Amino acid sequence: MGRRFEGIDPDTLHRLMAYPWPGNVRELQNVLERAVILATGPVFDLDPDVFGQTEAEPSGKPSAALEDVERKHILAVLQQTKWVIDGQRGAAAVLGLHPNTLRSRLKKLGLSRSTHETS
Repeated sequence: MGRRFEGIDPDTLHRLMAYPWPGNVRELQNVLERAVILATGPVFDLDPDVFGQTEAEPSGKPSAALEDVERKHILAVLQQTKWVIDGQRGAAAVLGLHPNTLRSRLKKLGLSRSTHETS
């Protein structure tokens, strides 16, 4: 981008190293490009808010596995739709999935109506 920096802010370096980078290299590239565009001084630094609420905990461990988050979200939608999978108001439509794809994920995640339905 044609910008030259004299150094990198130590806090910025720490945040870059501590962040889990769930979006992988593309996310890193986007964050760095944004920081370069917004930079006003000779030292490279990042706004602490650039990572939002997904910044890693000090331990560096993510708060939940992706599969756990997916399971909870699908389960919430299924309960909201009263376990209806097909149709305009079914869980598949709400989730933006083909009904067969949702059924496959239910099987993969071990979700079934008999074990999760609330009375």
